[in-house]
Amino acid sequence: MNSTTLDNAFNKELVRKYNRPGPRYTSYPTAPHFRKGLDPKPLLNALNDEHSRNRPLSLYLHLPFCESNCWFCGCTKIITSDRSRADGYLDYLEKEIELLKGQLDMQREVVQLHLGGGTPTFFSAEQFRRLDKILKSNFQFAADSENGVEIDPRRLKQEQIETLAEMGFNRASLGVQDNNPEVQEAIHRIQPRQMTEQTLEWLRAAGFKSVNIDLIYGLPLQTVDSFEQTVEEVLALRPDRFALFSYAHVPWIKPTQKIFDVRNVLPDDETKLSILERASAQLMEAGYAYIGMDHFALESDALVEAQRKGELQRNFQGYSTRGGVDICALGMSSISQTHSTYRQNEKDLKAYMRRIDEGELPIAGGYILTEDDLVRRETIMRLMCDLQLDFSQLSERLGINFSNYFEDAIAALQPMADDGLVDIFEDRLEVTPSGRFLLRNLAMPFDAYLKQQAARYSKTV
Repeated sequence: MNSTTLDNAFNKELVRKYNRPGPRYTSYPTAPHFRKGLDPKPLLNALNDEHSRNRPLSLYLHLPFCESNCWFCGCTKIITSDRSRADGYLDYLEKEIELLKGQLDMQREVVQLHLGGGTPTFFSAEQFRRLDKILKSNFQFAADSENGVEIDPRRLKQEQIETLAEMGFNRASLGVQDNNPEVQEAIHRIQPRQMTEQTLEWLRAAGFKSVNIDLIYGLPLQTVDSFEQTVEEVLALRPDRFALFSYAHVPWIKPTQKIFDVRNVLPDDETKLSILERASAQLMEAGYAYIGMDHFALESDALVEAQRKGELQRNFQGYSTRGGVDICALGMSSISQTHSTYRQNEKDLKAYMRRIDEGELPIAGGYILTEDDLVRRETIMRLMCDLQLDFSQLSERLGINFSNYFEDAIAALQPMADDGLVDIFEDRLEVTPSGRFLLRNLAMPFDAYLKQQAARYSKTV
């Protein structure tokens, strides 16, 4: 969807109608269904089964430290101003890799690397160089590996960016959220616009080939006009990608967010939808294609090209152009994925360190997918990436009669088809431009676990 198909794409009435709690589907089954205390042996054996042994790797490292707490944040993090804690954490990452060597073929090629957090740029240039030595001495990186890092422009130094570039990092994601000073104060994240501009200059000078900017709508004190100004200011920087996230208000998971309820500062649902409507229009009018699920990219971007070719993927880091990989995740709380398993590390730093000190990989739990899970995961993935489902193609790929297997799900989609969110044909279904804003809702009929009501989710928009 580009600016030529923008007219009437955002239907506020329909968004309001379907805006209810639902998963983000960075995995299926979703993380709340992972099981604690699962026997790690089957999870580790999957690293060498027929599906995984020849697959390349996507490395994810969770770097959890933040110098201050952003009150909206839902990430797993540790607040500290003690930079030396990063050195101790690197010690344990190195130990974790040593323990992993007994389970993983370290000759498998790494085609993707992502540093997430927390705040990866809490680490100094010197600490990044040490991390680079640890990774390069243990893993085999492809010459064209896609290496991305999440960046907080606050307290950032140019030396850190230059060091990351020397390490081979070529993609960066900048947290901005909102430029308005009142909003920044309300969320406890002061980041003048000049910081973002300076960071982008450093990234481009260092040769980063792709830069994403994260914005969040639905934050305290935001108005349609104030967020419109933020979008205009950031558009002037012409990043390659935008992530326009809905603020997920989940105080039952992140107690810090309760402060927004106490202060009564969150915009109401009507205002939040109006903010999304206007911001989406601004981005598409500026030439950014709406990939779906919060993501926008320039027409020339690799995400758009991958979507056109049917090669787009979705994982714990969002949309990705690298499919057919196993995710090998390191650090506290990180989640790894093989063809048929998920495994998650201990979420608590002390527990993570204790398990490693005891000579064990710090696996807290995970999930072994059933055949039905595999069918549904692929179906949800293709819907959210391709914006369509070809019943014959999926029948052949999954070894099922798709129309029969998902008869109930297709029937459940009919009301959404009547509302113009999806077109259902005898041999396929296609998401309409309006439906792209409600992809989570369109995926939910294919989810066999929602009826269990075992988890609470944020609203879909």
